[in-house]
Amino acid sequence: MEERSGFGYFLLGLGIGVAAGILWAPRAGEETRQLLADKAGEGADYLKSRAQEGSDYVRQRTEDLKGTAADLYEKGRQTVSRQKDTLSAALDAGKQAYRDAVDDVKTAAAGSQPSSGGTGV
Repeated sequence: MEERSGFGYFLLGLGIGVAAGILWAPRAGEETRQLLADKAGEGADYLKSRAQEGSDYVRQRTEDLKGTAADLYEKGRQTVSRQKDTLSAALDAGKQAYRDAVDDVKTAAAGSQPSSGGTGV
């Protein structure tokens, strides 16, 4: 914000200086036109340099933000991948526990059934 006010003061000073120069300087028309052209050139150069600085700043911030976004994307992708692997392992463990429990029940059921051997009733 301070830089904007500095820029505003610069333009104000430029305008006042040009006006004062025109009003109080007893110059010939050609000299006055040259002075105005010089001051306008200085103002244009200043504006160009400030615009270039602004452009460079925006470009740098854009690159920084792209890098940050890429880092966050990669971290998110890795986190999702780890969670997927963890969930898959938990699901596989659950399936195996289910199979083991079914096998245990079948084994227990087979062991507790009376055999239909030789005792005929």
